[in-house]
Amino acid sequence: MSSSTSPTPERFERTALLYGADGFARIRAASVLIVGLGGVGTHAAVALARSGVGRLTLIDFDEVTASSLNRHPCACPADVGRPKTTVMADFLRSTCSDTEIIERQAFFHDDSADDLLTPPPDHVVDAIDSLNPKVALLVACLDRGLPVVSSMGAAMHVDATLVRVADIGSTTGCPLAARVRRLLKRRGFDTGVRCIYSLEKHPVRPLPPNDDPSYDRGRLRDTLPSSMSIPGVFGFTSASIVLEKLAAVETDPYRPEDLR
Repeated sequence: MSSSTSPTPERFERTALLYGADGFARIRAASVLIVGLGGVGTHAAVALARSGVGRLTLIDFDEVTASSLNRHPCACPADVGRPKTTVMADFLRSTCSDTEIIERQAFFHDDSADDLLTPPPDHVVDAIDSLNPKVALLVACLDRGLPVVSSMGAAMHVDATLVRVADIGSTTGCPLAARVRRLLKRRGFDTGVRCIYSLEKHPVRPLPPNDDPSYDRGRLRDTLPSSMSIPGVFGFTSASIVLEKLAAVETDPYRPEDLR
């Protein structure tokens, strides 16, 4: 395929081949909102922008810390102390100028849902690492009929082969998913959230807080041992799910016998 004869920019030709011309057109026309710009949300943002999503809205209220540099795909030491939304937006604008980037340095909760979900996006990525704001986002999406993919805890994991995708009502072996499921049920929802989680038993335990700041809202958080690899898997899986949904690609379940 030649860029001189194709309406698809050359940088997106492989994506268009994967999802088809109509599917890629839907990706280009789509608006995706990412809430939470830690290791998971930043990887999801990079993958979605590189894949040609037309508009990305980035939401986080926090700043980059030195301890987050080990899992951030684009921040550097000079970015410590800058808003996560600004760091991510600057990177994406310089590398993916054909994606519109909107940054909102804000805290998502029940009282900010109407503002942050207006106008409604075509898909939402939940990469929040605090329980109550995460549930608030999921309830807000379910109330409004917005497709959402939710990342459970990616920290304290080392085995990528144990990462799974399932509806929140069908998850097993993930303590965070169990808590989210319980709180969603209290608010009237048993299903409807596709989530990414791990079956791995935590090889390490959380430690007391160190250099992470005390937030205006929420609590001082424990230190969660983590590297870039598993948050990256969670983030890229989130992006893959979103792209599949936006492109309206129909996939069949994997059957080993098809390869015989």
